[in-house]
Amino acid sequence: MKRLYMIVSLLMLTVTIMAQPSWVKKATKSVFTLKTFTADGTLLGSANGFYVGKNGEAISCFAPFKGAQRAVVIDAAGKEYEVACILGANETYDVAKFRVTTGKTQPLTVAQGQAPADASVWLLPYNQVKKVPQGTVRKAETFNQNYAYYTVALQMPENSVGAPLFSETGEVLGLMQQPASLKDTLNYAVSALFADSLKTTGLSINDPVLRATGIRKALPQDVGQAQLSLYIGGASLDSLAYCQLIEDFILQFPNHPDGYTYRAQQLVNGSRFADAERDMKKALKVAEKPDEVHYTYSRLMLQKLLYMPEQAYDAWSFDGSYDEAGEAYRINPLPTYRQQQAVVRYAQQRYDDAYAIYEELFTSSLRSPELFYAASVCKEQLKDSVAQLALLDSCMAQFSRPYLKETAPYLLHRAQLLMDMNRHREAVTDLNDYEALMKTQLTSNFYYMKYQAEMKGRLFQQALDDINEAIRMTPQSDLYYAEKASLQVRVGLYSEAVETAKTCIQLAPDHSDGYLFLGLSQCLLGQKTEGVKNLQKAGELGDPQAEGLIEKYSK
Repeated sequence: MKRLYMIVSLLMLTVTIMAQPSWVKKATKSVFTLKTFTADGTLLGSANGFYVGKNGEAISCFAPFKGAQRAVVIDAAGKEYEVACILGANETYDVAKFRVTTGKTQPLTVAQGQAPADASVWLLPYNQVKKVPQGTVRKAETFNQNYAYYTVALQMPENSVGAPLFSETGEVLGLMQQPASLKDTLNYAVSALFADSLKTTGLSINDPVLRATGIRKALPQDVGQAQLSLYIGGASLDSLAYCQLIEDFILQFPNHPDGYTYRAQQLVNGSRFADAERDMKKALKVAEKPDEVHYTYSRLMLQKLLYMPEQAYDAWSFDGSYDEAGEAYRINPLPTYRQQQAVVRYAQQRYDDAYAIYEELFTSSLRSPELFYAASVCKEQLKDSVAQLALLDSCMAQFSRPYLKETAPYLLHRAQLLMDMNRHREAVTDLNDYEALMKTQLTSNFYYMKYQAEMKGRLFQQALDDINEAIRMTPQSDLYYAEKASLQVRVGLYSEAVETAKTCIQLAPDHSDGYLFLGLSQCLLGQKTEGVKNLQKAGELGDPQAEGLIEKYSK
């Protein structure tokens, strides 16, 4: 009987061993447990995971990474390794791909195809070599065209979320999802091929899913996408994270100049000009298009000279910035590089030289409103208003009616110049166009300026309308009421001027303007006694016009 029992036991052991797939022992070396932590070291979450690449690339669930500032993996041998960066994530299917800071890793083979219904599958959680649960595929639903979402007849052991689901041949089909209950006999796995396909792009910096974790995000493998990350990161990351992003770019693309030029910009911002110069020289050594680096170098120098003039660095000068742009133009004669030289000369207050370059560029591909405007500013500095106006006319000639909002600054600048040249009616035309474009953004100051141009252009009704608009927008301004009273007196609206002047006095009883225009209006209405008294009050408050009016209307 004892002998029979031993034979039966051996037969059962043989069946168990035969049922255990041959690839299990090797596969366990690729499976690990993932643990994530908050900034203060508190354990946040955990899951299974496994390697899919030879350089530490791995996949697991994304949920443990939410809010995490640090993550580690612990392999089958009990060794712990830091998670270096996130390579991609998808919150909908709760998967993440990341890289672990370890040497060479032994990846599992990810199945390229889908398992059919009724196929046998095996689940391999972390450190469960002796008993590998077996199940059957009940359904494989396709998503994103190429990937499977499996329904599996299998009861998951505790702590199996994120564990790999294998085919009979030892290829990974999927990773297990969180079950509703450990008692469930139907569970789900998302395609491992899908998780392995995750990657960052140039726009990933602003991806709300990736921003949900504090673990560093990897740069895209494509240099163009990585450059986009640098560009976007400058506006969306804090300075520390952005500096780390630049360092990552330099490490990943050591022979690309952008990493060095972006870092040089950060160094200039930190007043480390010698270090910035070294980086620009590194950029020139590796650049396939050195003209672009020379151009960037010119702009970097100019930035320092304009905005940090008090911090001496003799190696950089305006002439040096001009020469860098000139070297860029010598290598590749793009008009943009000549324009940069014009900007440098303007900064040096060499306005004739700057204008000469702008004039040269009028026939280039850079011909634009901005170019004519920049040239007009040179003439403004040279006090040549006639040439300045001609250039502003050329600037506006680049547009066609109906004008768009982009024309507004040029219209306003030309209107101000026309006012200075006593061409007030032309100025009013530009101001009317500006008003139509900027109606919702105008202030009382604009209407007061327009009122002044209209007064000098003898457009009295328009002037009255605009001073009323200024008052409507700033009803507590005694200046606007004084101007309105003055205009009303001028056009013979004496009774109206009396009421306007009284409001002016209420707003500013210590100012002379209200009394002056009240007294003058009353005198013009024949109310000389009262009028002279108000003129005398204006005189007492220091108005220089009051004395002459008192003398005139006291007779």
